[in-house]
Amino acid sequence: MAKDNQDRSIDPASQEMLSVSSRAGMETAWDRFDKQQPQCGFGELGLCCRNCNMGPCRIDPFGEGPSKGVCGATADIIVARNLLRSIAAGAAAHSDHARDVAQTFKLITEGKAPSYTITDRDKMHRLMKEYDVESPKALADAILAEFGKQDGPIQFTRRAPAQRLALWKKLGIDPRGIDREIVECMHRTTMGVDNDAVNLILQGLRTSLADGWGG
Repeated sequence: MAKDNQDRSIDPASQEMLSVSSRAGMETAWDRFDKQQPQCGFGELGLCCRNCNMGPCRIDPFGEGPSKGVCGATADIIVARNLLRSIAAGAAAHSDHARDVAQTFKLITEGKAPSYTITDRDKMHRLMKEYDVESPKALADAILAEFGKQDGPIQFTRRAPAQRLALWKKLGIDPRGIDREIVECMHRTTMGVDNDAVNLILQGLRTSLADGWGG
């Protein structure tokens, strides 16, 4: 267990704050990490699953114990499902931050957010042209609509090079909508739905693109 602050962080400011926290008797994430040791080896490998009430299940990575969960999920499926749920959670958090910004922008266009103002009108007009709308309010509505789209495309993905877009379409990972992909993650990782690890990973890629280019 790391005790020296230089082992805990390479950042000088973090090292200084760790020293301050230690002298003040304040617990930090590093302290809580140390108290968790040794951490669960199954969890670190992504080989445990509690997605349904028949679990929790775990797969023996050495082949000496269970090779499938109660539902029949193999190690690959369990790992893929766990990864996909993590991607969904991250995309939900990031995109909801963006949604707050978009909703604030809409309030500005309606004159309902006096504490905020548009400081870069040239950028706003460039976005209006990109979304093919004629007013700031229409732009706000178009941006908010990105979250609920069902069949895509997410407008900002069209900024990617044509070759990249062609690859996304070939792989079937061109995102259809921000919320749409997050819901699909949760649906596919539910017991009895998607038992194809490759398809699960592809859904993860599509959700990541929805997050990065939309959220």
